Amino acid sequence: MTKVTTAHEWKEKGNAEFNKSNWSEALNCYTNALKLEKEDNSEKAIYYKNRAAVYLKQEEYDKAVKDCDEALKICPNDPKALFRRCQALEALKRFEEAYRDARYIISADPTNKAIQPIAARLHEIVQERYKESSRVSAKVSQMMNIAFEANSDNEKRETAMNNLLVLARERAGAEIMFKEGIVNKITRILKLEKNDEIVTTGIRIIAELCKNNIDRTKSIIKDIGIPWYLEMINSKLTERVNAAQYCLQTVLNTYSGMENKPESKPIKELCDKYNKEIDTILSCLLYSVTSRTITGLARDALIELVMRNIHYTALNWAERLVDLRGLQRLMEVASELEEFKYESSMDITPSTRTLTSVCLARIYDNMYYDAAKERFRNAIDEYVKDKLLTPDIESKVRVVVAITTLLLGPLDVGNSIIAKEGILQMILVMAGTDDVLQQKVACECIIAAASKKDKVTAIVNQGVNILKKLYQSKDDSIRVRALVGLCKLGGSGGTDATIRPFADGATKKLAEACRRFLINPKKQKDMRKWAVEGLSYLTFDAEVKEKVIEDREAIQAMIELAKTGDQSVVYGVVTTLVNLCNAYDKQEIIPEMIELAKFAKQHIPEEHELDDPDFVNKRVIALAKAGVTSALVALSKTESQNSKELIARVFNAICSQHEVRGIVVQQGGAKALLPLALDGTEKGKKQASQALARLGITINPEVAFPGQRIMEVVRPFINLLNPECSALENFEALMALCNLAGVNDAVRKRILKEEGFQKIESYMYEDHEMLTRAATQVVNNLMMCEDTIKYFEQENDRVKYLVILCQYEDLDTSIAAAGALAMLTSASVKACFKIFDSKEWLESLRYLLANPNSDLQHRGVVIAYNMMKGAVDVAAKLVETDVMEILMALTKDEAVKDKRIKDLAAKALEAAAEWKLIRKYENEQQPSQSSQNTDNLENVE
Repeated sequence: MTKVTTAHEWKEKGNAEFNKSNWSEALNCYTNALKLEKEDNSEKAIYYKNRAAVYLKQEEYDKAVKDCDEALKICPNDPKALFRRCQALEALKRFEEAYRDARYIISADPTNKAIQPIAARLHEIVQERYKESSRVSAKVSQMMNIAFEANSDNEKRETAMNNLLVLARERAGAEIMFKEGIVNKITRILKLEKNDEIVTTGIRIIAELCKNNIDRTKSIIKDIGIPWYLEMINSKLTERVNAAQYCLQTVLNTYSGMENKPESKPIKELCDKYNKEIDTILSCLLYSVTSRTITGLARDALIELVMRNIHYTALNWAERLVDLRGLQRLMEVASELEEFKYESSMDITPSTRTLTSVCLARIYDNMYYDAAKERFRNAIDEYVKDKLLTPDIESKVRVVVAITTLLLGPLDVGNSIIAKEGILQMILVMAGTDDVLQQKVACECIIAAASKKDKVTAIVNQGVNILKKLYQSKDDSIRVRALVGLCKLGGSGGTDATIRPFADGATKKLAEACRRFLINPKKQKDMRKWAVEGLSYLTFDAEVKEKVIEDREAIQAMIELAKTGDQSVVYGVVTTLVNLCNAYDKQEIIPEMIELAKFAKQHIPEEHELDDPDFVNKRVIALAKAGVTSALVALSKTESQNSKELIARVFNAICSQHEVRGIVVQQGGAKALLPLALDGTEKGKKQASQALARLGITINPEVAFPGQRIMEVVRPFINLLNPECSALENFEALMALCNLAGVNDAVRKRILKEEGFQKIESYMYEDHEMLTRAATQVVNNLMMCEDTIKYFEQENDRVKYLVILCQYEDLDTSIAAAGALAMLTSASVKACFKIFDSKEWLESLRYLLANPNSDLQHRGVVIAYNMMKGAVDVAAKLVETDVMEILMALTKDEAVKDKRIKDLAAKALEAAAEWKLIRKYENEQQPSQSSQNTDNLENVE
């Protein structure tokens, strides 16, 4: 093969690939040509134009505009560059600019026929948009007059504000409102506004004006300042706090190019350009976290904002946060107790400490190298030392509370603090005092510290007697915490039925004690929360699982507790559910290794008989019928990646049972699963994706995933088409995709856009009958999309392999392959020719036409008919074989009951007669090739 060395040669190679519809190869060639061409000359303009043509085919419209801009800098008013930019701008809905380019082309070449219909269409759109803009302007003025008239009727003002919010979501409405000075009007009126609904809507309007518009955002920030946003977030009303939090995130997204989607990533160029603005906003949020004048809800919202944006996939601000002493600030929040107030206390919610622990864990996860991790540990050490320099009780209590929060987050850091000299002893001394507050915080810290088996030993040796003593306390809040500590130590054997740290029957007694706290409506939510956490450790025991699942009252109490959405109950509830469903990772036990372990006198874990699949399935179905989906939906809003994974595991366990999948959809499970499938740990995403796939297999996708959701589930399914996933996960993903591909063309195009075709196709070659069948069935449904046809028309063996699969030993695979081939040959004459690439084409066609299965036979006749009428050369090749005789026999065979088969066979024979092939090619007509493309504006040069 001749080596390509010059820019011109790369261009020629790119043109050849473009004409074969090999877009990625053509793109690579034109890019190489541009790299080699140093001067701005007419040749370089051609390379840019040609690459723009590829980008148009790939629907990368922004890139197409950019390349056309470069070409036009070199050759102004070039018709092809203008034409392609016009197409790209229209696709981007930048109609006014597209119309401008169309007019340029017409003024330069009035006789150009290719641009005329486009110009006419764009003219109509631009005119309509102008009229719409005029209508919107009148509507905006009317609504603003009502909304900002303080003496007007409250209900009318609320309606007007809501109408303005709707208008702000439209391009024209946002532009007009901004020019009319709505931002200043909103900020002025909100200073005195007593109607909470109007305040919240006003904040949302400003968020919409900032969305995806940097110029407006910069102007708004300059006018009202970051303090305004912080003032708006400082409220006890959840709706208002959520609106202000969304507003701040929208500003960050606009500066960084992110979106409010789990998989969204920032644009580096934008982040670099607006680094100062982003840093200022995040610094303000961080400093406000410890403000003594803000509400607990506002504090939670600020911590969430910091947490969402410090991750490496977001704005990667973790190290900067450490430099700004942000860890010390977060530890201050972590040291707060909701029920005990000091002079300098902050207002917190039941979820604040949980959120803080998750935030600390997220920051630590972003400390990629040892020096960064060391800085993190040093900052925590510094906080602890500073607190303990003051010998008063408040400081000690705060330190222990902060350490407990830390142990729920970055566990390694928490354990290293506990291991420091005197810390554990101090905690144990506090637990042994008569002061209820000290007992409570020390007890919680002991529970949190007993998280790893190697640490449990030290806690058991020193703490178990103290916990037993505390369990005798008359104060229920102390008793329940001591109970959880004992439960945690009692469950330290995990699922291994042979390890029992406490005497036989002790775990059942502990479980019964937890149950009494859980179901007692007189007990505070705090105690019920601790009771569930106790069960989360005890339900490793299979006997306790069975006892709990039969206790409907306890299950219902747990579900009701979860529905509150309190972040501090997430771990206890979800871990209990994971244990009940056996949804944890199970270590595969290989028989040979068991024998080896016995020989070496090593301990062998044993699974309890009550953990057999029949018992597990019964428990899963019972939970689903009790309404556990609604609890999972409420808990899925957590920011903890580990908790998200546990929730996804429970969802997947429930979705493994056909009979309860409908309940999951009815109770909002599919909606909650989607973000879990796109954001979280790798295992968590996989579990959530499989759960969605299982719903998509059993339930009509349009019901399971209504509206836009049907598009959004495509990616999770395609993510399961991965060699690292199990064959079952691959199979279920393919089945779900098959159902999706049968819905409509928009969904099929989405599957192709997500690069699903290549992944699906690879499973057709698997040495696994069910995977081959499922993949072929998906391709069969995808064949209804014209974009799929192009994949088979390219220079490859795809048609050849479909021909081979028509004879596959599995009937369903054979039917799917033949169906795909029937649709393909109906849509593409090129594919009809490509059938002959396979040496087995005649054998496959005979197999289909003579098959006793009427579905397969019908598909075979469709293929033969399509080939016969497709092109004279194809028909001629068929006539030379015994296919004619088979078709003739089918028209007369009384054994063929399907009238469609007989009719199509007759039509195929008629097609041969129309080509006059029965006279041995006399008057043979070659198909003429004519081109109507007057201006060649779409061809590469």
